[in-house]
Amino acid sequence: MPQQTAPLAENLAPPQRASAPAGSSGRIVLIRHGQPRIAIAPRTSHHGFRSYIGDYEEAGLDPGSLPPAALRELARDLKTVFTSGRKRAHESAALLAPAARAIAEPLFVEAPLAAPPIPLLRMRVTKWAVVARLLWHAGYHPGIEDYARARTRARQAADILIARMAEDGVAVLVAHGYFNFLIGRELQRRGFRRTGLHRAKFWNAVTYEKGQR
Repeated sequence: MPQQTAPLAENLAPPQRASAPAGSSGRIVLIRHGQPRIAIAPRTSHHGFRSYIGDYEEAGLDPGSLPPAALRELARDLKTVFTSGRKRAHESAALLAPAARAIAEPLFVEAPLAAPPIPLLRMRVTKWAVVARLLWHAGYHPGIEDYARARTRARQAADILIARMAEDGVAVLVAHGYFNFLIGRELQRRGFRRTGLHRAKFWNAVTYEKGQR
């Protein structure tokens, strides 16, 4: 969704090029997809937001949404890149690293949202997304994955990325803002150092490193 509820406190440092050799300090880079081909901030009711969630999940990448130069440099030598398989994430990965083998893994999909049934209220979908995420944390998850299951999935996702890092020296995931945040928090629990901040910004990149500098 357009917004996420990760804390905002620092600027994103430019990511380092993803070329760490196996056996040295490992690096995992979590990248949010580019802007989807859908209106980002229309004003709507909770009924409209419910429809918007489905439309957003089906949307591909906006042709005008290009990765920043720093990300293109980071991805230049990648041999593989992980993606959730969602169209907006898969197309972002293909644009960012066209020579890399894309590994689509449904485990990396975004933590879901449900439209809160608040009548007579019209807001931009970005605000609806914030309200829905807060309510999701509070226990509102009708028919969708709850927070505990999303955390379990984030731990499994971290396992996959760490295994790739151990093999290649680097692992890169192009996926979704809030689930990237959950993965990053799990990596920090395991001793990884973070560079950058998870922000509600398309093409946002955060690097996690472990090992000697």
